[in-house]
Amino acid sequence: MKNNKGNDNLNAIRMLGIQAVNKANSGHPGIVLGAAPIIYSLFTENMNLYPKEAKWFNRDRFVLSAGHGSALLYAMLHLAGFKVSINDLKNFRQWGSNTPGHPELGLTDGVEVTTGPLGQGVTMGVGMAMAEAFLAAKFNKARLDIIDHHTFVLVGDGDLQEGISQEAISFAGFQTLNKLIVIHDSNDIQLDSEVSKANKEDMHKRFKAAGWNTILVKDGEDVVAISKAIEKAKKSNLPTYIEIKTVIGLGATKQGTSAVHGAPLGKDLAHTEEFFGWKYKDFEVPESTYEFYEKIVMERGKQTFKNWELLLNSYQTSYPNEYEELMNAIDGKWNFPQQEVETANPQKTQATRISSGSIFENVMRANPTMLGGSADLSSSTKIKGLDGDFTPKNRVGRNVMYGVREFGMTAINNGMAAHGGILPVASTFFVFTDYMKPALRLASLMKLQQLFVLTHDSVAVGEDGPTHEPIEQLAMLRTIPNHNVIRPADYAETMAAYKIGLESKQTPTSIVLTRQDLTEQKHQDVFAEVSKGAYVLQAKANAKVTLIATGSEVDLAVKVADALNKKKIATSVVSMPSMFLFEKQDANYKAQILNAKSLRVSIEMGTTYGWAKYVGENGLSFGIDRFGESAPGDVVMDKFGFNVENISEQIIKTLKTRKDA
Repeated sequence: MKNNKGNDNLNAIRMLGIQAVNKANSGHPGIVLGAAPIIYSLFTENMNLYPKEAKWFNRDRFVLSAGHGSALLYAMLHLAGFKVSINDLKNFRQWGSNTPGHPELGLTDGVEVTTGPLGQGVTMGVGMAMAEAFLAAKFNKARLDIIDHHTFVLVGDGDLQEGISQEAISFAGFQTLNKLIVIHDSNDIQLDSEVSKANKEDMHKRFKAAGWNTILVKDGEDVVAISKAIEKAKKSNLPTYIEIKTVIGLGATKQGTSAVHGAPLGKDLAHTEEFFGWKYKDFEVPESTYEFYEKIVMERGKQTFKNWELLLNSYQTSYPNEYEELMNAIDGKWNFPQQEVETANPQKTQATRISSGSIFENVMRANPTMLGGSADLSSSTKIKGLDGDFTPKNRVGRNVMYGVREFGMTAINNGMAAHGGILPVASTFFVFTDYMKPALRLASLMKLQQLFVLTHDSVAVGEDGPTHEPIEQLAMLRTIPNHNVIRPADYAETMAAYKIGLESKQTPTSIVLTRQDLTEQKHQDVFAEVSKGAYVLQAKANAKVTLIATGSEVDLAVKVADALNKKKIATSVVSMPSMFLFEKQDANYKAQILNAKSLRVSIEMGTTYGWAKYVGENGLSFGIDRFGESAPGDVVMDKFGFNVENISEQIIKTLKTRKDA
């Protein structure tokens, strides 16, 4: 193994990282010590980046999929000249700092995506490489390659054990995403034990089977060999997996064991500093090292950035229309074709998945860098991108054949959204959000604008039975912070849902849709109505009952209200397509909509969990708090009591009980 003792420029990364962990008394020193030569080689020799223009669009992307190694990344970002100071390193993992325990997009300068949940980083890297391939094919012209960059992902053994990693590897290999380079910090150790106690497959055979190029670097301290491997990978026409054999916690007394994975070195810090010949105080870096990074990273990056700006200026002059289109995409200026969408309103009974399909097609025509599709369900969800399938032979195709990879699909789209220039859309059956949940959570945490179109939203799915009938999924999605769940009641509300999704710059939007036909309701101004999350669809003076419903149950609520009004029981109907948006309204508006003087009743074909907030202690909630049944949809709905007779009867009984009391 090469000896990097005395190499201050490299070892500064190690020392700053482990000192930050020690000061916080929390973190992961093992990867800092073992993988420092990898990140050093990337930032000093192999990546195009300019720290003073951290969001330069044609920069190379680096994803630390092994997000627990954040101290490694923060130390590198500091030395490279990003806005990460010595004080930031000293405040590692502390309240209010911009150096949290795992990297977070939007918080730390130079961080591309939020990572930590293993396997998602490498999958987001696939999405980034895919976005680059699409945008390059769409906008580049002869001698004007304005989109031309690589995506580098650093993974650990745990990343490659997560199931989602296989979805990512398989997809990237099939798509031959040759500008994707995955680097494996292969130290044969994980948190509990040696990797050999949990895993035995040959990673090179695994990647090759999926259509990847593979390279082995036997000595993780050999920065020259690492750089040569990366240069070789850049020349490949396939995505590349580089395995680099490292020693976890190199230089610590317990190096090469799981004991150095996730525990501060404590007093062992002095031994480690001596091992690397480090002669400086905590958080002290020699001036010569800062000068090295200024010259190697900052000055080179500045020149590369300026060259790109000149290229972009030439592009603007020669191709003004394409330039404007690209800039709008980079800025996230998405168009909602309101006239076309409103004109297409059929004003007839129709499933909202059918309504969505029509709207989606118009929206996609209006947004030429909107990209996505369904997890092998486009014929059912009615979400299929335009311009053919995205393939190695058709990089401008906008329909993505994700295959049956719901989790992978969602994380890939997160990568595309984080890359920029793309508005991603993903679709599947609503019940399969169980597979998507971890990536939906990260999408919301990262504030990534994108659309999730989720169909077959209730027990009305019918014959497919309880495995395919969502019960708890609405509540689950609604509990994710910064995630807008919209369940529209008809074509008009679906149209408004798409408009809101296109305008929500920092919030992912899930649109939840029916399989069964729904009646078109009468609206005053559906865009204004849905934007508030809930509104009075059918008002009645001095209402004794307020029915609150979502999606397909809105029409049922209207019919129940008609029945009660005929019995001289004044009843109003509230449509609540989005609890998320309703919660943003002021107290006066909420009080006006919910009418606490009336008996409040929620009607929704899912769990009643969460509805008490709106109906109050004395209200009623019609829902389903058990799994569904296999039978024709109408039968299932009827058996669960979702009919006018049952609901109106229960309301009348409740009113009578109150009066008697």
